[in-house]
Amino acid sequence: MLDNFLYFTELVSLPVNDVRGRRLGRVKDAAVVPVIHSARIDRYLVGGEDAWLTVRHDQIRSITLGGIDLLDEKLTPYHDDEYMLRLGRDLLDQQIIDVTGRKVVRVNDITLELRPENGGLSLVVAEVDVGLRSILRRLFQGALPRHWIRRLQQPIPPNSIRWEFCNVVEPDPLRRLRLNISYRKLESIHPADLADIVEDLGPAEREAIFETIDSEVAAEALSEVDPKMQAHILESLEPEKAAEIVEEMAPDEAADALSELGEETSEEILEEMESEEKSEVEELLEFAEDTAGGLMNTEYVSLGETASVSDALSALQENAELLESLNVVFLVDAQERLVASVPLARLFTAAAQTPLRDLASETLFQVAVDERQDRVIELFDKYNLLTLPVVDKNGKLAGVVTADDVISVLREK
Repeated sequence: MLDNFLYFTELVSLPVNDVRGRRLGRVKDAAVVPVIHSARIDRYLVGGEDAWLTVRHDQIRSITLGGIDLLDEKLTPYHDDEYMLRLGRDLLDQQIIDVTGRKVVRVNDITLELRPENGGLSLVVAEVDVGLRSILRRLFQGALPRHWIRRLQQPIPPNSIRWEFCNVVEPDPLRRLRLNISYRKLESIHPADLADIVEDLGPAEREAIFETIDSEVAAEALSEVDPKMQAHILESLEPEKAAEIVEEMAPDEAADALSELGEETSEEILEEMESEEKSEVEELLEFAEDTAGGLMNTEYVSLGETASVSDALSALQENAELLESLNVVFLVDAQERLVASVPLARLFTAAAQTPLRDLASETLFQVAVDERQDRVIELFDKYNLLTLPVVDKNGKLAGVVTADDVISVLREK
């Protein structure tokens, strides 16, 4: 007797019988062919006396814990096929990504659902098992009858992941294509969670993800990764792909990432970058890491000192991609020297023609590009700053340090 499911550990070693009840061999493995069906077992690999045979899913009449009976005997010798995702070889004991749990897990067993199909039975991958239940099944596999093992596992809470929420990581680009493996699900995960996942994977798997996912998503995730690992990831990618990702990063984050690389690798990536992004990053690379210049980024909005609220709102619309990180706009004189900062919140309660100078903060905090990092952190702490402008030796606005930049430094310490 069999419920409507079967574990992979139960499937392996089941005897396979022909239409007259003669044993052909035992199940050695089973395979999904994702280009045909994302979850259905398409092939059963049966070990006979001399070689393995292939049983198609539509050749099966019945499946029980006692064995598998076939509808016909037209079997073919097994030949490895790169379009097959073999459960035993490619999935069992492998690391996969739980998209909903946002973590890397190891596959201990696989739950297969029995479904009637065209007068026979098919098995469909339903869940990947990662908990104690599956470890118990593996431990007693072959030592105890299958129905005893099922009874023993009942007190243990199940711990599994639905197959549709699993992401298999395949480093080989050609095989990834043939297996129809996509990392689209990962692109919807928060960058910080994706970074945690990446850090738990091996080098080849990390490279596979970063060379495949959208460059903007890759940039956001890379920004959250440990600096040393950032370097390893960028070094593993082709310069063209690495440049695409670096271009999507904030200039200061891009400069920090490239500064961890060897000079030759860094130059190769810079050569592949668009000229505007390349220039911004090269300027930041000139500053020592432990200075305000090494901390600052160049993403800010500045206006002439005679600008009005209406001018500021127009400038913000033109720089909509920066709104999440902005809390002030800066005013500069004709020589681009910093003269004032205006909190964004004040713009929304003032008339359109109000001069921005009338809304400026009373005290203008600023530091020079060569100011020590410790002094910058001290100012943020003492005055509860969110943004601190950085000026060059002539008083020209060079960039800004944000609270996020300071938090990142403190976290590294």
